Amino acid sequence: MAHPHFVITIACADQPGIVAAITTELAAIGANIAESSQFWDRQTNRFFMRIAIETPDGVDAQAVKRALQAPVARFEVRLDINEMAKRPKIIIMVSKFDHALLHLIYQIRVGWLDADVVGIVSNHEDSRRTAEIEGIPFHYWPVTKDTKAEQEEKLLELATKSGADLVILARYMQVLSDKLSRRLFGKVINIHHSFLPSFKGAKPYHQAHERGVKLIGATAHYVTADLDEGPIIEQETERVTHTMTADDFVASGRDIEARVLARAVKMHVESRVMLNGHKTVVFG
Repeated sequence: MAHPHFVITIACADQPGIVAAITTELAAIGANIAESSQFWDRQTNRFFMRIAIETPDGVDAQAVKRALQAPVARFEVRLDINEMAKRPKIIIMVSKFDHALLHLIYQIRVGWLDADVVGIVSNHEDSRRTAEIEGIPFHYWPVTKDTKAEQEEKLLELATKSGADLVILARYMQVLSDKLSRRLFGKVINIHHSFLPSFKGAKPYHQAHERGVKLIGATAHYVTADLDEGPIIEQETERVTHTMTADDFVASGRDIEARVLARAVKMHVESRVMLNGHKTVVFG
């Protein structure tokens, strides 16, 4: 099966003729549509579309962009064109719990997740050995109230120098500032347990166990200035019972968090996630 050369995403106000106009211009440059998904949000009257295409030799991203100039102007389209041969670069941030980090690295190693980790950033030393084994640059940046702003400037500098497309908070137990959240909006994904806002603070799984919770889960979302309230990308739940211990809850939670985060990252790097106000459109 041939792989798409480019993924095109478009968003605009819904009206007749958008799909016809886009696909007509793509056909004119010899592009073959390998995959197409679309969604009309009737509530906001916004139209979203993702098209994966194969192009003839010599047709690059600029040629595709030029071909779509007329429909983009006519329908006032927000257009993105991503070259699939270009592997996305990611920075992974982690504290002490490394299950989500290790799962991401494994999925990259086996080829399920197509990305390059250009840095692991941590406020603890625990994951240095993992970084060394994988040949990934490790940045140990402790965070205090006095050093938080300096540490975030280092992160922005690293993202710029490395050309990182995405920052992943893989159980990074520090809250990003409002300023950083705004600057990197749509480029930072976080994972957390799905008990919020019920069980905040330390040992949420133990709190849930004490309350006899029957479902546990995890949520992956884009980071915003509103703590843990950014647009949701992916979620999963799992049933638990009274026979399970608090440690069983923690173990199940670890597995769910790792899976959900990896799926969210995969969908993002494949341009399957589109922001729709406080929500997301996620094309499978």
